[in-house]
Amino acid sequence: MDLQPLGDRLIVEALEEEETTTSGIVLPDTAKEKPQRGRVLAVGPGARNDSGEIVPMEVAVGDEIIYSKYGGTDIKLGADEVLILRESDVLAKVTKAKASKKKELAGASA
Repeated sequence: MDLQPLGDRLIVEALEEEETTTSGIVLPDTAKEKPQRGRVLAVGPGARNDSGEIVPMEVAVGDEIIYSKYGGTDIKLGADEVLILRESDVLAKVTKAKASKKKELAGASA
């Protein structure tokens, strides 16, 4: 990719949601909501604080994130479509737990 975001912006690839409901109903393109989940492709250096120092970003390349429904700007690069967001549009990072605490506690008491 030939884009480098500036300031507190990041470039995100939207991850498509499932196309069928839990009951097996297939959703047409017109009924789908805009995705709110994505993978970070590039990160800017960060915003500047009041004293002019750069504040590093809390997200990194490769992170999976949840972002505001209508935040950012859609950009088409050839066949790829990406989204340019501000860090403030990111609501959360998706973390994957290796083992649940309940399983660890259950194993310790047995």
